[in-house]
Amino acid sequence: MAEQSVYLFATRTSKVLATKIAKHYGKDLGKINVQLFSDGEFEPVLDESVRGGRVFLIGSTFPPADNLLELLLMIDAAKRASAKSITVVIPYFGLARQDRKDKPRAPIGAKLVANLLTAAGATRVMTMDLHADQIQGFFEIPVDHLYASTIFVDYIKSLNLDNLTIASPDMGGAKRAKNYASHLGAEVVIAYKERKKANVVEEMFLIGDVKDRNVILIDDMIDTAGTLCKAADILIANGAKSVRAMATHGVLSGKAYENIENSKMVEVIVTDTIPVKAEETPKIKVLSCAELFADVMKSVHEHQSISNKFII
Repeated sequence: MAEQSVYLFATRTSKVLATKIAKHYGKDLGKINVQLFSDGEFEPVLDESVRGGRVFLIGSTFPPADNLLELLLMIDAAKRASAKSITVVIPYFGLARQDRKDKPRAPIGAKLVANLLTAAGATRVMTMDLHADQIQGFFEIPVDHLYASTIFVDYIKSLNLDNLTIASPDMGGAKRAKNYASHLGAEVVIAYKERKKANVVEEMFLIGDVKDRNVILIDDMIDTAGTLCKAADILIANGAKSVRAMATHGVLSGKAYENIENSKMVEVIVTDTIPVKAEETPKIKVLSCAELFADVMKSVHEHQSISNKFII
């Protein structure tokens, strides 16, 4: 039986990351011709035959919504071109914060996106550090949920920090911080925050001791960086020797770059799931997740276990 052919394609805004993934995978990125209409409508067309092949479509679904729509159209194009399997690689899964109905008459956006991807024709989803793990259960198709910890833990070790403490900027990230700490033999502290509306922290309190300790704040994403900067202020005020932050997804909206530059944090480390303007401040360091995704994609194609890719 002939080996199944593999094809890699990317949405326009994820092309830089996808090119790196393709290089690590050992294949060229497939060409897509995107026809643009004067009213803003667009039509992505695969420029090569994918009949009977395994197709990987790479695209993070950060705003604007056109990024999600482009990915959905590409899935539909691959399905109608008779691809045998369509794996959607979504390094950053947009709308993941809408994972539950937390107020009357609110949508569950993450479930809607899951339904759209499946309806379009996706046969498998690969993503990283979902805002809520239970989003995997929104799908009726296989989901490979990767963790940036496989990248971050090695980097933290390379810093050779003494008196290391892992901090969570909120109660929801306590489990993540505890898992990191267990791998690094570090202490754990938690910043308890209260919000009255999105992106605005009213009050924050520290649970734990950080005096004379090098602290690393761990989170899944940095949006406006308001929470992280406030947490850093509290940590320094409580005697922390230094404060760094690590987050998988650098959303970095609003005044995020300005907030980070003016913060008391020594360094902010993110991955390239979303394009980051690292030149805006020397405090931002970007670690690539391309090799991790390429390795897992190759393992999936070769029907091999990927359990060794999961640290946390």
